[in-house]
Amino acid sequence: MIEQGVFLDLETLDRGDLDLSPLHDSLTRWTFHDYTRPPETVERIQGAQVVITNKVVLDADALAAAPDLKLVCLAATGTNNVDLEAASRLGITVCNVRDYATASVVQHVFAMLLSLTVRLSRYHDDVRSGAWNDSRQFCLLDHPIRELDGRRLGIIGYGVLGRATAQAAQAFGMDVAVAQSLTGRGPEPGRLALDEVIGTSDVLSLHCPLTPETHQLIDEHRLRMMKSDAVLINTARGAIVDNAALAEALRRGEIGGAGVDVLEKEPPEAGHPLLAADIPNLIITPHIAWAAVEARQRMVDALAANIQAFKSGQPTNQVSP
Repeated sequence: MIEQGVFLDLETLDRGDLDLSPLHDSLTRWTFHDYTRPPETVERIQGAQVVITNKVVLDADALAAAPDLKLVCLAATGTNNVDLEAASRLGITVCNVRDYATASVVQHVFAMLLSLTVRLSRYHDDVRSGAWNDSRQFCLLDHPIRELDGRRLGIIGYGVLGRATAQAAQAFGMDVAVAQSLTGRGPEPGRLALDEVIGTSDVLSLHCPLTPETHQLIDEHRLRMMKSDAVLINTARGAIVDNAALAEALRRGEIGGAGVDVLEKEPPEAGHPLLAADIPNLIITPHIAWAAVEARQRMVDALAANIQAFKSGQPTNQVSP
């Protein structure tokens, strides 16, 4: 019987603003932990047939120490925190959740882009400092504002998120250029070479997974390819960008701005190059592009659906075995 479930890090998903009844209805008994430290993992999954984790690592030793475990549900799309090979060997099914945060991510991309394009934070600071009160004119024009209409948005990674971002860009009147896939599938009609997209785009938005091919894909060399007023948006993975090189490119004015929602290590350590106070035209948010309440509720609903599907003998979103 599949009756007992454990959620190891509920705090990563819910802060008391979600309806958890779909989870409660999916199993007879639940234990919810806000946060689980590595030494606590093995003890907490004992006796559970279902474990939900977002960021808590389930390595081979932890999985082997849980003989009752049948299903691991990832409260995420990425699978790097579970040893899938060990799960397969042990007969443990692993399922993730996909495409739950598309609208949330796309609006975050444009929130950062629009803020940088109209210099929203700079003008807000000017008003708060009294600069508008002291102006001789009815308005302030100290920071150049651009329109998105007619400008080119380059997209690297044309899955669900990339396509949705392209659709939103077209509503702003932007021209969309999509880079060729980096997976080696051969030329794809209608797409441009990667470096052509980088060199001709006014905005470059990253939506590709982190792989050996994309690790530090946007490095010092490719940052120098970008237009001097171009904006880089990264809501994908932090290590796709050489962030030390990005910090220097912004300081030198080699690109126009950047909006970053992800870093290589999260939370970042003190001294991260992008956290320096002297970097202009940079917006950093703490990995929240996915986190609209509606998206997080879809995650809860999808987790419950994965559990119900597994109980019925027809697992969905299965990544292992």
